[in-house]
Amino acid sequence: MQINTEGLILMEKSVGESDRLVTVLTRQEGVVRAFAQQAKKLKNRKLSSTQLLSYSRLSLYKGRDKYIINDAWPIESFFDLRRDMESLSLAQYFCELAIALAPEEAEAGDFLRLVLNALYFLSKGQRPGLQLKAVVEMRMLALAGYMPDLVGCQNCGCYEADVMCFLPRSGTIECGACHASSQEPVVLLPRGVMTALRHTIYAEFDKLFSFRLSDEGLKQLAAASELYLLHTVQRRFATLEFYHQMTRQ
Repeated sequence: MQINTEGLILMEKSVGESDRLVTVLTRQEGVVRAFAQQAKKLKNRKLSSTQLLSYSRLSLYKGRDKYIINDAWPIESFFDLRRDMESLSLAQYFCELAIALAPEEAEAGDFLRLVLNALYFLSKGQRPGLQLKAVVEMRMLALAGYMPDLVGCQNCGCYEADVMCFLPRSGTIECGACHASSQEPVVLLPRGVMTALRHTIYAEFDKLFSFRLSDEGLKQLAAASELYLLHTVQRRFATLEFYHQMTRQ
């Protein structure tokens, strides 16, 4: 079966001297793994369109047990991300998240739109990295069916307080008056940061990246989203650890 779609290359691996095995996030087919034959040859247009972070128009052949990229045309290469190791490491983390959370062989347009927007803002330097990281983590978890309950305190229903307690293990919040010490980790979020955390999962997509926080607020937001992600998926991300190494330098 022939499929014409658009996709973002999330991972690439050399196969032999001239071929590639790529992992692609596509609109119609979700995450797929496909062979790109002769893709490493200099005169083949699949050379640029099947490299990491390339957003391309793809002609896929879907066989019984594998996909083959018959042809590919580059749309956007996000070349600027390769100029800065911190930006590149964050972009690769977004790709690893998509591999872990986006569906396989099922419609995934919202996942693709999320990652593409984040990569655009990152490549243009139009949003802080910590803001993009928190948005991608929280929204991707919500799309994958792991939306936390941030409507109000799980005990009294309080919607807003000067400080709210975010419980990343259960994905719930409590107001300061209701919170009792427990063994579950807690992230204390000031009013503005709590509003931003809600925004990452409840906002309309067109407004998803449109909010501002102080540097300290962004650190709190990013810490809360990362804790929720790690508690939810129960696995390590090598690209996340590398990103932290880059930001500590």
